[in-house]
Amino acid sequence: MRAYIGTKIIMAEPQKKEGKEGYKVVYKDGYTSWSPKDVFEEAYHVTNNMTFGEALEALKKDRRVSREGWNGKGMYLFLAHGEDIQSCTGINEKCVDVICMKTAQDTVVFGWLASQTDMLAEDWVIVE
Repeated sequence: MRAYIGTKIIMAEPQKKEGKEGYKVVYKDGYTSWSPKDVFEEAYHVTNNMTFGEALEALKKDRRVSREGWNGKGMYLFLAHGEDIQSCTGINEKCVDVICMKTAQDTVVFGWLASQTDMLAEDWVIVE
């Protein structure tokens, strides 16, 4: 057998089923299931206080992320896909995906680089 690790972003709420504690789970495509409390809580946690690695996984799933510790209002990161960059710039060469930052001044910085403080922080959140 091989080991697997999964990363997905779901919506959930506590729900009892047949007298047992658990969670109603709703996936991105609308599929709904139920998970026992212990199984759910071992696999998932609320999407605040995420690590940088978890924030990167959220970016790869086309979510916007931000740090609660950032001072600027409305700042967040998003992933710009290479094909989108290529089509909007008219560049004929292949473009790669890049992390971008929407700044507090309502501008976009392409190719944002994380500081060591950002990489070690555990206050990352998903921006809806």
